[in-house]
Amino acid sequence: MKIVGLNLDIIWKNKAENFKIIENELQNRDADLFLLPEMFSTGFCMDAAEVSDRNEESLEFLKKISKEKNAAFCGSAPVEQNESFYNRMYFVQPNGEITFYDKRHLFSFSGEDKVYTQGKKRVIIEYKGIRFLLQVCYDLRFPVFARNNDDYDAILYVANWPDKRVGTWEHLLKARAIENLSFVFGLNRIGTDGNNLFYQESSHCFFADGRALSDKNGNIVSAELDINELKDFRSHFQFLNDCDHFSMDL
Repeated sequence: MKIVGLNLDIIWKNKAENFKIIENELQNRDADLFLLPEMFSTGFCMDAAEVSDRNEESLEFLKKISKEKNAAFCGSAPVEQNESFYNRMYFVQPNGEITFYDKRHLFSFSGEDKVYTQGKKRVIIEYKGIRFLLQVCYDLRFPVFARNNDDYDAILYVANWPDKRVGTWEHLLKARAIENLSFVFGLNRIGTDGNNLFYQESSHCFFADGRALSDKNGNIVSAELDINELKDFRSHFQFLNDCDHFSMDL
């Protein structure tokens, strides 16, 4: 499976412009799955009442471009539902099927937990023979929530992870791949946001042994996921059989 991620310099609070940039950047690209950063339509913004989708604008855009490119699209957007706000990660398939995950670990350092509502469950989606665990940014710091119970093959992280802490981002992405015997694709944004935080290019895909898989070309980062290679690796190194068993209170 080919995955293409867009290192997007998100225009602050400007959905129409971000949609246009995404279409232009991806117009000559082919993939099975395209990844967009966390809050790709607005930037990581705490002005939820101002920027959140009330009419599913970001979702409608994903449905449109997914159908046009005959590929799945995945990214998060601020959403208002039932008088609450969510940082919602969508996985949209070209046949119109929609799966979403509401960010579980809200970034209290920025006040996200005061504005957005916490997600209540883990979400795994199977697409073209690969099972994906959906995760957003700060979720990366919490390994218990991402623990592989032999129920997924790859983790998708979409993020707005600033340059000041980018070393942590990169180390944890590799750690999650190794400890869960899984592919991990982490897509970060680039540029400077409306809070004057800078984001360097730091998107990566890792194999289950920590090996880097991603190729980079301009604002595009891509990787090929070979599920048979992963199965062979897991068959030889059966570390998941020795893991501790526990339940989570969600």
